[in-house]
Amino acid sequence: MKNKKEANGKINSSDVVELQKETAHIIIEIVEYVPNAVMSRTIIKKSTGNVTAMSFSEGEELSEKTIPFDTYVQIIDGAADVTISNKNHHLKLGTGIVIPAHALHHYNAKQKFKMISTVIKSGYED
Repeated sequence: MKNKKEANGKINSSDVVELQKETAHIIIEIVEYVPNAVMSRTIIKKSTGNVTAMSFSEGEELSEKTIPFDTYVQIIDGAADVTISNKNHHLKLGTGIVIPAHALHHYNAKQKFKMISTVIKSGYED
């Protein structure tokens, strides 16, 4: 059910299992905090996009990257620093932001936080 943590504390998304459909859940309980780790849990994964819950232990970060699709992230616990195209955004509980396709971005946990990430892969056919 949960994605496994690699030896370096980063996430391993090779074991993708969606949440059970038609079953109610509490959003902040989908993924747990693990010391010195970034954890991930797939909510929905389709060819047109995916929704993932993630938890970041205090002090953890994901390195800068770009993806060819728009991504919407919303903080569901704690607060996070999200850098998009060299501009830092401090996101508090309940705050969301759209990361544009191809924008260089990364996440930094000055305190522990959880977020929902929604990647939209359709609509880029133009």
